[in-house]
Amino acid sequence: VQLQASGGGLVQTGGSLRLSCAPSGRTYSSHVMGWFRQVPGKERDFVAAIRWGTGMTYYANSVKGRFTISRDSAENKMYLQMNSLKPDDSAVYYCARARGYSTIWREYDYWGQGTLVTVSS
Repeated sequence: VQLQASGGGLVQTGGSLRLSCAPSGRTYSSHVMGWFRQVPGKERDFVAAIRWGTGMTYYANSVKGRFTISRDSAENKMYLQMNSLKPDDSAVYYCARARGYSTIWREYDYWGQGTLVTVSS
C-alpha cells in the first residue's frame, strides 16, 4: 500500500491549506487514517485521525477547532482542512494508515512521503 500526500505549500499566518491523501489500495472500514507532522529534530506528532468506517474523528488539542479531517470513501481519499494557520503549524505533514485508533506514530503501518507546510509570520 502506498499513500500519496499532497497540498502543502507556503501560506501566511491566518491562512488555509487543504491536504489530500490517496491510498493506492482499498481502505477498509476497520482502518484508521491519520495525519501526523514533524519538524527537524523532533518526534512525529499526532494531528488528527478518522475511522474509515464510521467517520469518527480525533484531534490533537493544538489543532482542535482549526483543522478538520474528512474522508471520501467513494474516492478513497482523505483530507485535512487547515484553517487559521500559525507559524507553529509549519512542519512536514504525513498521512498514515493503522488497524486501529492511536495517537502514536509507531502504530501506523503505512505512510505517505510527506508534504511540507510552511506558515510565515
